[in-house]
Amino acid sequence: MSSQDALNLAFEKDMDLVKISPNATPPVCKIMDYGKFRFEQIKKEKEAKKNQRVVEIKEVRMSPNIDVADFNVKLKNAQKFLSDGNRVKVTVRFRGREMAHTSIGEDLLKKFGESCAEVANVEKNPKLDGRHMSMFLSPKNNK
Repeated sequence: MSSQDALNLAFEKDMDLVKISPNATPPVCKIMDYGKFRFEQIKKEKEAKKNQRVVEIKEVRMSPNIDVADFNVKLKNAQKFLSDGNRVKVTVRFRGREMAHTSIGEDLLKKFGESCAEVANVEKNPKLDGRHMSMFLSPKNNK
């Protein structure tokens, strides 16, 4: 029907003429209470926003000559981050002559990944970037 006829019909029913899909040919319109329509839309958006979860990237930093006890503390923290559903970036920082022994840092990161294997997947393998070698872990059971 023509847009004028639709407007007259909506006016008679004391309601609004709302374009549902204006890009379609011909445009699709609906006769409804616009205030109620906006209220329902806002309610749906709030519900969707409440149900979504933002995944953060937590970082754990180490040096290549880390002690066993310190390594276990870092491991426990990373496992806690992973159980919360966050991704973890594990970084080994090389200083001075440690750059000559990057294989130690790579072994450390692989050991870290194997220790977290029950709660995480290795998303990106260890990669050297300047003086930092990093790897990403993501949680196995996404919440």
